[in-house]
Amino acid sequence: MNDQQLLRYSRHILLAEIGIEGQQRLNDAKVLVIGLGGLGSPAALYLAASGVGHLTLCDDDTVELSNLQRQVIHRTASIGQPKAASARAALHDINPEVECLALAVRADATQLGELVGKADVVLDCSDNFATRYTVNHACLALRKPLVSGAAIQFDGQVAVFDFRHAHAPCYNCLFPEDSVAAELRCATTGVFAPLTGVIGTLQAAEALKLLMGIDHGLSGKLLTFNALNTTITRSILTQDPACGVCASAY
Repeated sequence: MNDQQLLRYSRHILLAEIGIEGQQRLNDAKVLVIGLGGLGSPAALYLAASGVGHLTLCDDDTVELSNLQRQVIHRTASIGQPKAASARAALHDINPEVECLALAVRADATQLGELVGKADVVLDCSDNFATRYTVNHACLALRKPLVSGAAIQFDGQVAVFDFRHAHAPCYNCLFPEDSVAAELRCATTGVFAPLTGVIGTLQAAEALKLLMGIDHGLSGKLLTFNALNTTITRSILTQDPACGVCASAY
């Protein structure tokens, strides 16, 4: 790292758990962020500010006025722009050293396979089950760590599925694809703005720790947060032996 980088990341480098070696790992890392909405906004901001060297931003949506209540990476002037492009501009302003690839697409299984294959860690910041299942399949197939987040109304959750480890549980173990779970959307049910900041920031924190090899994280765990009552719970996740996705994958 040069002198400017040493100064920019000095508060990280001062931490014994990170140091110069850990910061260099971040600078060399490649992260895929799927979804630049309520969760992807804070997640991408902190990943860029922390010095993750290459970010691939994937979102096919455009910025709307109703997004600005919680999607803090976008600005009023960004309304009508692709979210991926709007996010890239904001991240460049924060840290021009970070290389950002903005993809204004809803990646299908084939595209996701290519994108996941190039990433060190994947953040699923999407807002629908279909995308979450597809991302889960791709990360499992390619053995890439997946940091999954969700937020609706006052309830949020974060889970880490580290497929580098044998018999790690997957998203399908938690929410089986053939279940009848109702899919709530913030467009119809609402979401508390700071909740998305909490969950997205936690996703960034877990991703950074994975990249630096810090074991104190949520791998194989589910963290839930209720912003109305300010309650946090952590649960251990285990592989479902009947899971149709990961049970026979190892």
